[in-house]
Amino acid sequence: MTERFVSAAETMGRVLGMPGYAFSTIAHPVSSASDSELAARARAAIEQGCKLLVQQGT
Repeated sequence: MTERFVSAAETMGRVLGMPGYAFSTIAHPVSSASDSELAARARAAIEQGCKLLVQQGT
């Protein structure tokens, strides 16, 4: 999820009965990012996702 759409994702979580659903975020926009910027954002999202998985499992 890009930072710009976090509020929309949070709203969807509430509407679907999952308030507080955690997800990783990356900088916006994606369409104009270079390959190296996208790779860095992907690494950051993976790190965030791993932390979320560990937190959810405890």
